[in-house]
Amino acid sequence: MHHMTLAEIARGLADKKFSSEELTQVLLARIAQLDPQLNSFISLTPELALSQAKAADARRANGENGALLGAPIAHKDLFCTLGIRTSCGSKMLDNFKAPYDATVVAKLAAAGAVTLGKTNMDEFAMGSANESSYYGAVKNPWNLEHVPGGSSGGSAAAVAARLLPAATATDTGGSIRQPAAFTNLTGLKPTYGRVSRWGMIAYASSLDQGGPLARTAEDCAILLQGMAGFDPNDSTSIDEPVPDYSAGLNGSLQGLRIGVPKEYFGAGLDPRIADLIHNSIKELEKLGAVIKEISLPNMQHAIPAYYVIAPAEASSNLSRFDGVRFGHRCENPENLIDLYKRSRGEGFGAEVQRRIMVGAYALSAGYYDAYYLKAQKIRRLVKNDFMAAFNEVDIILGPTTPNPAWKLGAKNSDPVAAYLEDVYTITANLAGLPGLSMPAGFVDGLPVGVQLLAPYFQEGRLLNVAHQYQLNTDWHTRTPTGF
Repeated sequence: MHHMTLAEIARGLADKKFSSEELTQVLLARIAQLDPQLNSFISLTPELALSQAKAADARRANGENGALLGAPIAHKDLFCTLGIRTSCGSKMLDNFKAPYDATVVAKLAAAGAVTLGKTNMDEFAMGSANESSYYGAVKNPWNLEHVPGGSSGGSAAAVAARLLPAATATDTGGSIRQPAAFTNLTGLKPTYGRVSRWGMIAYASSLDQGGPLARTAEDCAILLQGMAGFDPNDSTSIDEPVPDYSAGLNGSLQGLRIGVPKEYFGAGLDPRIADLIHNSIKELEKLGAVIKEISLPNMQHAIPAYYVIAPAEASSNLSRFDGVRFGHRCENPENLIDLYKRSRGEGFGAEVQRRIMVGAYALSAGYYDAYYLKAQKIRRLVKNDFMAAFNEVDIILGPTTPNPAWKLGAKNSDPVAAYLEDVYTITANLAGLPGLSMPAGFVDGLPVGVQLLAPYFQEGRLLNVAHQYQLNTDWHTRTPTGF
């Protein structure tokens, strides 16, 4: 059962080959057996899961037949879940139980999805390795000595290890796509505003976006269908019709114009990954796609711009965690200032403190124009590059990451080296574009991903291309040894 995709589970439940309750029990037992190796979960919710599974079985017995009805999933631990710990991977929120469900959680629950638990993540989604979590690092099931990517590494490791078929995740600078690449999954960051951010604890509000992590594009289409849609509670949500993503998977790629930016293939890219990307291009050409070289001239400025904007927004968003209203509170504070200092110093980890300090500096008097304002201008130039490129091509293709997953601890003493691993992913967040990573092969036994970018609200186009690619390749079917 644990090898089934979401689509296969939906068919099996519809054909009454098994019940949601039976499947849920199998997966909960598998998590209990295997997750101690991975540390991919922060909280398990077996009572809730079995209750939801029984309810889903009852709904199916009454004639309902939705694609997510009875399907087991997990939520990244920054989606608020009513009465369940929502920690953001931080000591600051270790004791926080959300008083409501995030819109994504509520929508998926209404569709009949079964919540197995909350997955581990970099603290407040700040990181590219899932090593900054208060609950310990997550291990990559393809090699337990390597990182699974971040910040959605818990969701990625759990799905890759076949502990469950799919999970929710979030992407601020690549945190869905990069772990997908590192763990041989398909991960989709939707257009900014496509998926509600209400109840999704913020890191950088103008960049954060929720999305699906699964083994196939078909499964991502199913999960995104349940997540997407306008939400009046979210001022950044866009009232745009949501298409039937599954219905669009089988479109022909004949004549599809694929742009390949020359800037993607510079000195920082592992040449073995470059070879795999070129193999993917050849595969898409066989399916009728037309390849065109393009240029994204401002890509080189994206990392410094991102690492000004994101920490600036984080310093504002995280100011609410002050030891007064909720979250960690220091013991016996001498006065209000001592309460603030010690609560925040004890509650936040090193990476979060580093980014808060950078952000506060960038927004401070005398430096706002020099740093934050200039970074926003670069952001506009990055967006303009994409708009010009999409006048010539339908999608943009390149590597998801410049290197395969690195060893645990390898970049801990040099955070900038980890930041540079986001070079191909952060531009989509700066511009608000949809992006997808899909499996493209292996380097030294570690998975490699190829990234696709599309114009606004063209998630269906990305899923169509990825699905057609996966019908003609088998990288996405590979399973890590021991799982």
